[in-house]
Amino acid sequence: MTPAELAEVVLSAAHAVFTERGFDPAALPERTTVERPRHPDHGDYASTLALQLSKKVGVPPRELAAALAEQLGRAAGVKSVEIAGPGFLNIRLDAAAAGQLARAIVESGTEYGRSERLAGLKINLEFVSANPTGPVHIGGVRWAAVGDALSRLLRATGADVGTEYYFNDAGSQIDRFARSLLAAAKGEPAPEDGYGGAYIAEIAGQVRAIRPDVLDLADAAAQEVFRVEGVALMFAEIRSSLRSFGVEFDTYFNEKDLHDRGELDLALNRLREQGHLFEADGATWLRTTDFGDDKDRVLRKSNGEWTYFAADCAYYLDKRERGFERVVIMLGADHHGYLGRMKAMSACFGDDPAVNLEILIGQLVNLVRDGAPVRMSKRAGTVVTLEDLVDAIGVDASRYALARYSSDSPIDIDVELWTRATRDNPVYYVQYVAARTASVGRNAAEVGLDRGDADAFRPELLDHEKENELLKALAEFPAVVAAAAELREPHRVARYLEDLAGAYHRFYDNCRILPRGDEEVTDLHRARLWLNDATRTVIANGLRLLGVSAPERM
Repeated sequence: MTPAELAEVVLSAAHAVFTERGFDPAALPERTTVERPRHPDHGDYASTLALQLSKKVGVPPRELAAALAEQLGRAAGVKSVEIAGPGFLNIRLDAAAAGQLARAIVESGTEYGRSERLAGLKINLEFVSANPTGPVHIGGVRWAAVGDALSRLLRATGADVGTEYYFNDAGSQIDRFARSLLAAAKGEPAPEDGYGGAYIAEIAGQVRAIRPDVLDLADAAAQEVFRVEGVALMFAEIRSSLRSFGVEFDTYFNEKDLHDRGELDLALNRLREQGHLFEADGATWLRTTDFGDDKDRVLRKSNGEWTYFAADCAYYLDKRERGFERVVIMLGADHHGYLGRMKAMSACFGDDPAVNLEILIGQLVNLVRDGAPVRMSKRAGTVVTLEDLVDAIGVDASRYALARYSSDSPIDIDVELWTRATRDNPVYYVQYVAARTASVGRNAAEVGLDRGDADAFRPELLDHEKENELLKALAEFPAVVAAAAELREPHRVARYLEDLAGAYHRFYDNCRILPRGDEEVTDLHRARLWLNDATRTVIANGLRLLGVSAPERM
């Protein structure tokens, strides 16, 4: 019995009690949930339904809990129900009902853990969004791992998600990039405010290969060639490196398109219609202080130039006009100052910032080797890049390490730890279970053991303490996925998988799955193989949500 099925049984018992006592069924919720108690001694699952309903029907919670417990005790698969505290229901399942979960998981396959919790919600999820002036640095890589995992989680819970990468390919940083490329092509030092690193010389060389005549042009014309071609080359490199990291976006959006299509003027007019613009000192301002910002913001300077914030406004409006109900933006640690102005901007458009805009801030990441932070890339010159991280520990370890921690916490990624083939390496610990469960399946086939028909499965045989512990851990997966999606916390999945791996190791050490020698294959062996394969399914499903492989061999 899955937790969701048990929750339906609890709700059905409540319906029966309400019918018997003549209570209004409208007071019952459409659905309820059950949870794992903090202490295993308190039972398999706990329900607070009696506490939730007591005031609505005017019955003391323990009295209502007693009625629910009596009704629940008659349900198939429920071994016992105890009342605790002010009216908690602690429920124990019989071994057969608990063990049925193994079959349900195997039969569900990749669907186990998925739900419709967020069905109907259309979300635009923007992450990474690095300027096309250099390779993706390690801070951006964190958002690549976390953002991609979050998109998978949101989709697994029914949301309609569009992932998006925003290229800031307009403005002064692109001018500095073009001037840096031109200087490198001429063999001159980088401009004082320009970009350095070997990659600048590489791209400059590629541009010259595309346009051999570029240095014959006047500087202004040559700089424009380096801008157009250099941005395109950098854009292609960023996309390629992200793709090799397992991250592909539904939409790659260029800031320049906002300018070319006149969308900044469109946003300005919309804000003017809302009554939030004013003119001062020859510039056009947005009165964001009306909605809690610390100061009003300039959209158009007195010289007619647009500000970056004007493009932010136009981009937000573009997303909303494309039908996205919620705009989720992931920003780096240096963007805390954007929160107030972006929330205020959303309100200026007439939106509810609490509903339509969500901004997540990620903290810093350090790559550590021999106890000291790695400060810069051989190629980029100033930062550690995606390629540096992958070269150091691999794609799977990188993605797992970056998604394993709450994004609002700084992290150090220790090269020695994350490349170690030992149980203290978290990704190895989890992937080892994926490989071990696959190995058990192969070994079972060699000795003639298979699960057999589902109808012949004997779940009541899974009554060992460690089998029950593993079943409880497997049952938690759908709730973990839902919580990770709703709270935007993919690290919950990683930590869950490590707990599940521990439960499997304890089961494996205490409950022999394969027959020894000439030992006859029994229904218990088959039942345990169901449980082994259910674990393989959940480990694989969980790792897939993180964009990490579930190897069959290690």
